[in-house]
Amino acid sequence: MLRHICPLFLAFLVVAVNGASAQSVRARDLGIPFDGEPGPLNAITDVAGVEVGHVTLVEGEGALQVGRGPIRTGVTAILPRGSEVTPVFAGWYSLNGNGEMTGTTWVEESGFLEGPVMITNTHSVGVVHDAVIEWMRDRRAYDRLGRRVWWSLPVVAETWDGTLNDINGFHVRKEHAFQALEGATAGPVPEGNVGGGTGMICHRFKGGIGTSSRRIGSHTVGVLVQCNYGGRRGLRIAGVPVGTEITDLMPEYGGAGDAGDAGSIIVVVATDAPLLPHQLKRLARRVPMGIGRVGGIASNGSGDIFVTFSTANEGGWHDSEVTTVEMYPNSRMTPFFEATVAAVEEAIVNAMVTARTMKGINGNRVHAIPHERLQTILERYGRLER
Repeated sequence: MLRHICPLFLAFLVVAVNGASAQSVRARDLGIPFDGEPGPLNAITDVAGVEVGHVTLVEGEGALQVGRGPIRTGVTAILPRGSEVTPVFAGWYSLNGNGEMTGTTWVEESGFLEGPVMITNTHSVGVVHDAVIEWMRDRRAYDRLGRRVWWSLPVVAETWDGTLNDINGFHVRKEHAFQALEGATAGPVPEGNVGGGTGMICHRFKGGIGTSSRRIGSHTVGVLVQCNYGGRRGLRIAGVPVGTEITDLMPEYGGAGDAGDAGSIIVVVATDAPLLPHQLKRLARRVPMGIGRVGGIASNGSGDIFVTFSTANEGGWHDSEVTTVEMYPNSRMTPFFEATVAAVEEAIVNAMVTARTMKGINGNRVHAIPHERLQTILERYGRLER
C-alpha cells in the first residue's frame, strides 16, 4: 500500500496530484455567479503567508477488507504563517457538534491558534494529532514560543469518509501528516478529491476540498472547506434549486455504507485584517449563512465546526511580556461578514465542481455534479454568466 512506498515517490505523488488538481475547472469557469470580489487566486492562500498542503491516498478496488482497503482518504494541512510557527489570534464556532475539532477549548480560552490546522477523516484524528506534536517538537517550534516547559494542543478536524474509504483500516499515518505539513505551499490550492476531502460527499454529489477568497479594501478574507454534508433536495447554486432539478445521479451502493443526508463540514477562515479573537469568533458565526445559501441545514448527524484566524498583529503573542496590538473597529466589520458568507458559499460550490466521480469500497460510487447539466439549469433560471 501507499504507506510502504519510499518517501521520494510519495513526495512526487503529492506534487503530481497538486499540479493536476490546480488546473481543474472551477465554479466561475462554468459561469456560476457569486457576490464579492475574489483575490487573484480566489483561494485561502490569497491571505499572505497562508500555505496549504495535501496528501491524497487512493488505492485498491472491490470489496471492503478492513485494514487493506480500498483506500480513499488523506490529510490536509493549513499553516497560518507558513513555516514560521508563531501564534495567531483565532476564534472558533460549532453550529452542530456531531464532529470533532481538537484544541478548540484552548483557542477559546487563550484567543490564539498556536500551530497548523489539520483536516482528515474521523478515525484518523488521533494519529494526525500526535504527528503535529512530533512535527513541532522536531522543528523546535517551542523555541519560538519561549516556553521553558513546552506543550501543544493541536487543532485537528474531521469529516467521515466511510462510504468510500476503509475508514477502520487506519490508513492515514504519521508520515502522511508530516508530508502534508512539509509540502504546504502558497499559490493555487488543489480542490475536490484531494487531501482530507478525498472520500467526501456533498449534497449527495462528490464533495471534498474547496476554497475561495474576497477582497475588502486592502484586506483579504480566505476560506477553505472540507464539505461532506447535506441532502440533494435542498441544494441551491447561485440561488437556483439545483437539487430538485437533478434528482438522479444519486450515490450507488454495492454494500452497506449509506450515511443518508448526515455528514459534516469543516471551514477554515483566514484574514490579514487586524481582528482580535472576539471579532474572529464573529466571523466564525457568519459561516453558517454561507452554508445555508448552498442548502445546508446542520442536520442532527452533522459536525459543522469552524475556525478563524488573523495573520495580522505578528508581534501580538508573547509568553511573558506585555505587547501592543492593533484592532479593527467593530463598526467596520460588516463587509468582513459579507465576505465570509460569500467566500464560504463559493468554496463549497468549488469543492463540488472540481470533484470527480469516485468509486470506493464495495463498488460504492458517488457521482460528480454534471457541469453541462448544471450550466443548462442555471441558464434556464437566468443565472448563468457567459
